[in-house]
Amino acid sequence: MNWFGVLPAMTTPFTADLAVDHEFLSRHAAWLLENGCHGLVALGSLGEGATLEHAEKIAILKTAVKASQGKGTPVVAAISALSTHNAVVLAKEAEQAGCSGPMVLPPYVYTSDWREMKQHVAAVIGATKLPCMLYNNPIAYKTDFLAPQIAELAGEHENLQAVKESSSDVRRVMAIREVQGDRLKIFVGVDDVLVEAVDAGATGWVAGLVNAFPRESVELFELALAGKRKEAYELFGWFLPLLRMDTVPKFVQLIKWVQGMTGTGSATVRAPRMELAGAELPEAKAVLSKALAAPPAVRSTALRALQEA
Repeated sequence: MNWFGVLPAMTTPFTADLAVDHEFLSRHAAWLLENGCHGLVALGSLGEGATLEHAEKIAILKTAVKASQGKGTPVVAAISALSTHNAVVLAKEAEQAGCSGPMVLPPYVYTSDWREMKQHVAAVIGATKLPCMLYNNPIAYKTDFLAPQIAELAGEHENLQAVKESSSDVRRVMAIREVQGDRLKIFVGVDDVLVEAVDAGATGWVAGLVNAFPRESVELFELALAGKRKEAYELFGWFLPLLRMDTVPKFVQLIKWVQGMTGTGSATVRAPRMELAGAELPEAKAVLSKALAAPPAVRSTALRALQEA
């Protein structure tokens, strides 16, 4: 497992009757990789993992693995459940499905102290021989894995190799590096701090708007990693209003709406989420229209071209 680069947090496409659309999922995954993404992440927050049944999750992982075969790119499975037992079962079945590594989340709903949260994630990490990524998102999950706690986990689990840091505090990148050096690879988990986090030492990005703009996302990451600040911030300036859609409570609806408007997916979501409506739409339309009116030189291929091929 090479913990590096732009890994799309893939949205989960649904048919009109809200079944998982595996045909589109396969084509979307292939298109993301065709446009330079370094791997795929399935079943995460953006993938509406909490609304998926266990059998649906395994089927999605198998579709993603099949789509990536022959490309040398990893498929990372987001692992979360209401109980530790179910999370462990999912991690084991993700390994059997051919995934390259799990991204381990705290449990849905329940939030507690370090003793209980450590026990939960440690059980999942210890349930597989695969290299693991810890997902820290205190804003969404109300559990905050601090740098010394992450170091404690890494000291006890050799297969913990990466951290997705989604606190929105770019100082966390340096805090983790301070206690771990290069022992753990650090991924940005919030779209609108990508350039600053790479400056601080992050070497990966679990991205959201990449679902609609993969080539642009890869170019931004590569410019930031190469230290080409002028070019990076020029592209970042174009992208930033869109990337901010990844930072608000309705980020799933917004990103899937962008996919629908750009022909790269559908706005369909599962309840309790509902598609954008009312006053939400003009603001989103204004952001997207401005971006599409003056696109950057680097642009993703059209998804329909891949379909026709």
